[in-house]
Formats: sequence, C-alpha cells, structure tokens
Amino acid sequence: MRNLLGPRLVTPLSAVAFVGTVALWRWTLTQVFTPFLNGACIVGTMLLVFPAVWAARKLLDQSPTAERAAWVTAGLHAVLMALLGIGIIKAIQTGEAWRGIVLPFPRPLATTLVYLTGIVAILTVVNLALRGLGAPFAVALSRRLATDWMYARTRNPMVLSVLAWLVAMGLWLQSAGFLAWVLILTAPAWIVFLRVYEERELEIRFGQAYRAYRASTPFLWPRLRRGPAPQPGRV
Repeated sequence: MRNLLGPRLVTPLSAVAFVGTVALWRWTLTQVFTPFLNGACIVGTMLLVFPAVWAARKLLDQSPTAERAAWVTAGLHAVLMALLGIGIIKAIQTGEAWRGIVLPFPRPLATTLVYLTGIVAILTVVNLALRGLGAPFAVALSRRLATDWMYARTRNPMVLSVLAWLVAMGLWLQSAGFLAWVLILTAPAWIVFLRVYEERELEIRFGQAYRAYRASTPFLWPRLRRGPAPQPGRV
C-alpha cells in the first residue's frame, strides 16, 4: 500500500481534484440558491475551514514525515479550495443583497483596485511556479522553497493579495457587510490555515531552510526593504 500510494501519485491525483473543484465552482456559479443556502455557502464554508485545518494538523502530527505531509497537504488543499471558492463565489454574487451600510466609495477607483490587486495575485502564482516549482492549492505542491521576488518581502504574498482583492471587491460592491465578512471570517480562516497547518507542513518538508526563512521574513505584512534571503531548499 505504501508503494501504491507513493509520493509520485500526489501531483496527478491533485490535478484530478483540481479539475473536479473547478467543475464544482462552475456549477455553483450557475445555481440560484435560496437566501438560506446562500448564507450557508457564504458563512458555513468559512466556518468549516477551521475544523478541516485542525483535523489535517492532527493527521500530520501523527506521522510528521515529508511523505505524510505531501498527502495530507494535497487533501487539505483540495478541501479548502472547494470551501473557499464556493464561499467567495456566492459572496460576490449576492453581496449587494446583504451589503448593509452602503459605502460611498467611487466605483471607478474600486474597479482600478480590483484589477490591480488581481494582477498582483496572478503575479504571486507566477512567482511560486517559477521559484517554488509548484502551483497554489490542489494543483501541485512546491518542490522548492520560494524565498525571493515577492516571497522576499512576505512569506504569504498570495494570501495577502487575494485578501486585498476581496477588500477591493467589497469597495466595488460598496458593501460594509461584505468587508465585515472578509475581515471577520474569511481572513481569520486563511490565517489559521497558514499558522496552524502550512507553517508546520513547510517545516517538515523543507527543514532548516524554512525555519531560517520564517525567522527572517514577515508572516503577512510585507517589509519595505529586502533583506538577505536563505537559499531555497528542495524536497
């Protein structure tokens, strides 16, 4: 069984999970749900992130090896990609219906911010692909520790840019309710994933190289000056 489920199967099975998740997103995008179901998608999916992360961390701690980390991470990424994707899709689709206080933010400026933060998010994916030899979430685990370009400023530029994009979307929707959802529920869910699971998983797979990187690079908010980055480790 160990050979049958070896680490070489992680990437192809992750690719299958990614295709299935994208199909689930497309289906969610085309469905008109009741207000109750919309609320369940918007709030419930984010709440489910917390037990999913803690369960994955428990599985990882039972056998903290690089092989176990690869499998548990691939599974957790697939689950989180589905949960976060469904929640974000329905929040954007229905945001104007529950926006609460209308924010008098200029739509043209908000549109510019949506495009700018979206471009930055795409660049973080390119950064990870070129320097970490991987792709975000359930596509392909990084095979090298990305420590330069955007990752020299912050350890989590991808999450930071996506959260900034969601804030920009809230401004575009002129929705105080949407911004509250981002700041009170979505951001904490993502941060718990990073703190509780991903930092431990990267430490297991990359060892001292990741510990040195973590000690020298901010967790989320980027530093203005670039310091010396450790050499990227491989697995």
